[in-house]
Amino acid sequence: MITVNPFLKFLERGDLLTLGFGTTVAMWVVGYVGRIPPVIVPSAVLLLLLCLCLLAGGYLAGRYMSLGWRGGLYTGLLASTLNLLILGSLLTGDEPNRIVPSALIWIPGSYLVSGVLAAAGAALAGSPVRIQPIHWTSLYARVAALATFFLIFIGGLVTSHEAGLAVVDWPNSFGYNMFLYPLSRMTGGIYYEHAHRLFGSLVGLTTVVLALHLWRTDVRRWVKWLGLVCVVLVVIQGVLGGLRVTGTFTLSASPEDTSPSIQLAILHGVLGQIFFALMIAMAVFTTASWIQAYPPKPYPSTNADRSLTIALTIALILQLVLGAILRHIAHGLLIHISAAAVVTALAIIAGVRAWGLYPEEPMLPRLGLILLKVIALQLILGLCALAATGMTQIPDQPPHATDVIFTTAHQVTGALLLAVTVALMLWTWRLLAPQAEPRSQSSPGEAHVR
Repeated sequence: MITVNPFLKFLERGDLLTLGFGTTVAMWVVGYVGRIPPVIVPSAVLLLLLCLCLLAGGYLAGRYMSLGWRGGLYTGLLASTLNLLILGSLLTGDEPNRIVPSALIWIPGSYLVSGVLAAAGAALAGSPVRIQPIHWTSLYARVAALATFFLIFIGGLVTSHEAGLAVVDWPNSFGYNMFLYPLSRMTGGIYYEHAHRLFGSLVGLTTVVLALHLWRTDVRRWVKWLGLVCVVLVVIQGVLGGLRVTGTFTLSASPEDTSPSIQLAILHGVLGQIFFALMIAMAVFTTASWIQAYPPKPYPSTNADRSLTIALTIALILQLVLGAILRHIAHGLLIHISAAAVVTALAIIAGVRAWGLYPEEPMLPRLGLILLKVIALQLILGLCALAATGMTQIPDQPPHATDVIFTTAHQVTGALLLAVTVALMLWTWRLLAPQAEPRSQSSPGEAHVR
């Protein structure tokens, strides 16, 4: 009798992975925003919001999984397991890497509460909704992409607050294991930088599980290998983020042993946005529409639009590099503005053409319109960021709140712009085919010669 490893069966459950990781990402987003220094939501309110996330995750499990309350239970247990990445910050005392005795209660208590709340949410959902089969792999890829997008937002706040070196060592945090650094010490710039590290670990784990899931469920070898490329890229990104702080592989926190690298900071920022675009591509490749779509239709404008979307993608990546240089070393403003004009022109042309030329391909007009809206928003935010940094930035002083808001929003929207462009490029290649050249009519004499 052939038995299947339970872990392998778990990796095949796209529904459980989507809802478990999705619930966890929602909890982390709520927790992060609730702990931002300017906000600081009361602990009781924050706890209530986190419990509501578990209830909501369980409710969705009850509505769209076929396991009843057990689907909610499994969702809660998976979320609790993932939350161990951050639970350690509540279980350490004043001495590095020493777990407090109450951890014996906290850890099983976390599993119990998460499982019960999510199971209760599933029970409240009642009978599962009978709908068309859900393509869970694509939904899980979208969860991974959303987690990456929020990580970019957190990274933007780190840069805007000039907190990239608030934690002086890596992979430790002031001598603590990164996952055991006390929450009580995460204040000011340390909070922004350390939360970025923790959220990065969640994105990394999400990416690894996505790759494993694709190897178990997807029949396309190129998609499986692309999943592994995502894993390699997220590992490289994590290492670059660490070396940006230390400059070398060392556990020391002494300035004599570390040499922070601004060049690696720029590379880290750019690669993060490229990784996000790749995660968007994975979400596209795993959709049922991509897998089951009819053969591409021939259009006379196919080659032009394919070339246009490729040119826009390349221009955006170059613009991201220029923007990262401007953010980190405050050089190249005129070049950045000039390149922005080129990107804007290309984006408007690509968006208008996708919106207006292909009414028979609903995906393209939709993406074209989104592209036009995002580029307009990006222009507005760019002007606001320019005005804010020019009027409020004071040398040797902490950044003004207006500066932080607009520069971070501008950076995040840039990542979104690249993601929309990549999606448009991919769907243009998937849905449109070059129109065959019409064959010239031959004279009877020419036909006789041939």
